[in-house]
Amino acid sequence: MYTKSKDAIAKLTSEQFRVTQESGTEPPGTGEHLENKEPGIYVDIVSGEPLFASSDKYESGCGWPSFTKPVVADNISDVKDASHGMIRTEVRSVHGDSHLGHVFTDGPPEAGGLRYCINSASLRFIHRDDMEAEGYGQYLNQVEEI
Repeated sequence: MYTKSKDAIAKLTSEQFRVTQESGTEPPGTGEHLENKEPGIYVDIVSGEPLFASSDKYESGCGWPSFTKPVVADNISDVKDASHGMIRTEVRSVHGDSHLGHVFTDGPPEAGGLRYCINSASLRFIHRDDMEAEGYGQYLNQVEEI
């Protein structure tokens, strides 16, 4: 159901392409989803696979949208990243193979301790009111008013 296609890649903005296909990072504090507090789900901009829910989003102060966990763990893959003189864990979407960002172990302890630091350019937000119509109704129970 969720796949990476040439058509989806062709529709990306230059920033979305740079981030998702070239493992880029958007400048901190600039992403369109950073301040979003609406209820809904965040999906891969390339494949549409569900990634994160608004109910798991929190303000970490890092400059990028932060989440405590993915909606579907099997839609996220972890990759060792030794760039920039440090060892980090890159997160990618499984079906779209999009670079999403990184995961760190400094998240809220009460929510499992993880901080998924994600580029807005890799995400498409679907408001709770549109989730059923767009085929994401099965995830409504993971989205709550925040």
